[in-house]
Amino acid sequence: MKRERNFWVLAGEYTSLAFVLPAATVIGYGIGWFLDRSLGTSFLKIIFLILGIAAGFIQLIRQVQKDTRSSDE
Repeated sequence: MKRERNFWVLAGEYTSLAFVLPAATVIGYGIGWFLDRSLGTSFLKIIFLILGIAAGFIQLIRQVQKDTRSSDE
């Protein structure tokens, strides 16, 4: 038996992704910037920026897979 999900619940979940992606990117860059200043390096902000972007996309993929699985049931 298929279970319909409330439109507002889905809208809220996908709207939260609009905040998660940029937040993960900014937090990753911020950590890299802080470590660069603390350690006297200049490459960590780029590495952590990439890690933050990857974390945001992983969260996006997880959400889509969760919604795809629940709609198949």
